[in-house]
Amino acid sequence: MLPSFRTRPAEAAATINAHSDSLTVHPPEASTSASSVPPDHASSSSLFDRLALDNPYFSAGAGLMGLGIVLTALRRSITLGATTAQRRLLVTLEIPSKDRAYPWFLEWMSAQSRAAAESSASGTGLLAALRGNRPVQLRSHELAVETTYTQHENGASEARFHLVPGPGTHYFRYRGHWFQVKRERDAKLMDLHSGTPWETLTLTTLSAARAIFPALLAEARALAERSTEGKTVVYTAWGVEWRPFGKPRRRRQMGSVVLANGVAERIESDLREFMGRGKWYAERGIPYRRGYLLHGPPGSGKTSFIQALAGALHYNICLLNLAERGLTDDKLNHLLGLVPERSIVLLEDVDSAFTRRVQTTEDGYKSSVTFSGLLNALDGVASSEERIIFMTTNHAGRLDPALIRPGRVDMQELLDDARGEQAERLFVKFYGRTRGDADADGDAGGAGIDADGKTEGTPGERASDGLDDAMVRALAAQVGSIVDRMRAHGRVVSMASLQGHFIRTGAAESVAGIEALCRPVNPEVTS
Repeated sequence: MLPSFRTRPAEAAATINAHSDSLTVHPPEASTSASSVPPDHASSSSLFDRLALDNPYFSAGAGLMGLGIVLTALRRSITLGATTAQRRLLVTLEIPSKDRAYPWFLEWMSAQSRAAAESSASGTGLLAALRGNRPVQLRSHELAVETTYTQHENGASEARFHLVPGPGTHYFRYRGHWFQVKRERDAKLMDLHSGTPWETLTLTTLSAARAIFPALLAEARALAERSTEGKTVVYTAWGVEWRPFGKPRRRRQMGSVVLANGVAERIESDLREFMGRGKWYAERGIPYRRGYLLHGPPGSGKTSFIQALAGALHYNICLLNLAERGLTDDKLNHLLGLVPERSIVLLEDVDSAFTRRVQTTEDGYKSSVTFSGLLNALDGVASSEERIIFMTTNHAGRLDPALIRPGRVDMQELLDDARGEQAERLFVKFYGRTRGDADADGDAGGAGIDADGKTEGTPGERASDGLDDAMVRALAAQVGSIVDRMRAHGRVVSMASLQGHFIRTGAAESVAGIEALCRPVNPEVTS
């Protein structure tokens, strides 16, 4: 019996004729092509065939599972390596929307976008780049609109639209280093007081540039402070924090409010002396705070004087309404403890804050601030220090003596209706060609008075064009004598009424209408 041979389909090297005694060997048909295959490729193919095709475990799926494990391990290794490299090579800075630097950096980004757009529109980008002060180029496809609306006095309006970086990913180059900014907004988290969603800014750059972060934030803060330079910021209470109300207002000059002789100087001198005695208070264990009460009839300039005083001291104003819905004793104490630096707390019409302690409105609203809570916030164990509080009232006689005792109110001043010398100085300020001697006293009158002491663009200024200073002073003396004479007969006029009268009329015409402005003295108002 002839020996048997196993014939592989791939080799097909020989065939056996079982009906003959001879063994006939036929060469494979593809011998020519097989001889052209490189030995290394043939051996690798045979190795794969033996491991894959001839291995029953691989055919059963174990090989595929092993291959998947290898690929998974490789993917995790790449991810781990990338994460490690990111931790070693990159540094991130997170700025939440609650942080003070958040609005500063957003304003900085908006300013850079506007500067870049204006530079491109004017064609000065190349010149600025050569000078080294080219604005930062923000590269972003996620934009938001910032609208600036201006209403002019003649009724015309103007709107300007600026495209600023919105929520998304942005890139910019600052001081030779690339930064990535991610502005993320979480719609599920929201500020209950303002109704705005929670936002986070994340800045990413190379670890070698981590020292740039303080410089970048310092530049953003300087830009924000530059926008309020020479202006007074008015803060209002939003829940348990202070937020700017509207745009910063131009500082009002002390000479723009006419008070009785010596009143403004006395208050300003006392306040400046207090501001320079912090160490003296600390050495003697006295709480470093000061309270002032300005009382008088409406229109006497109480709030206007506080605004001018804040401008002269380069202070801001924190306006607090004690009758505000939702304001409680705890929130009041918390707000007075978190007053922004260099700010004056203003409590207007403090006498009417507790008139609804029993009476409620139609919707059932009841003032939540108690009188004892106010007293404790002003001068209690938990009250803050380094604080200046001004309170105003039209009825000082209605105030509880416990509220205006020393320690809570350290200085009281009456801002009364107009006296003759006040009306005379206000007249000169409105109609005089020069500032004159009235300016030497440091107090001038009327809102809207420009740096030269005149009310720019008012009918009174145009009507006084034909009058010299001597004539204006003569008319001012008549105004002062009329006011004093009417006051002696029990009829007074407020400074606000005089100011409005001078704005509407000319110099000579205004003198004739002074008596009609006077009203009987209100016995209920402090005089």
